[in-house]
Amino acid sequence: MQQHVRFGRIAAVLPVKDIQLAKAFYVDGLNFEVVFENGDPVGFVILKREAAELHLTLQPQHKAAAFPIAHLLVDDANALFNRCQALGARIVKGIQDKDYGIRAFVFADPDGNRVDVGQIIGE
Repeated sequence: MQQHVRFGRIAAVLPVKDIQLAKAFYVDGLNFEVVFENGDPVGFVILKREAAELHLTLQPQHKAAAFPIAHLLVDDANALFNRCQALGARIVKGIQDKDYGIRAFVFADPDGNRVDVGQIIGE
């Protein structure tokens, strides 16, 4: 007999080489809020913005994956695309409407971590 297990939140953990640079990108650039820091010097940070949560972990030898490691659902992909461009984030895939009802793009943060952004536009 299988027991019911209720799942809670799940958050992407982004490895970063420079935690202060990453924190500046997400906090100053994308308006996330720091809700937790650990270590002296800081080696782990929890960031939140509305329902989105990211965890930054200091990994000095980090090499970015060649695929998105997080997906972020937003209500205005065009606005976030423009913000990412203004911040100088590398746009890996330009913004486009997908045939499955999503407007999407992929950006890379300062550590090369790719984030797939989507906005539901169709039923």
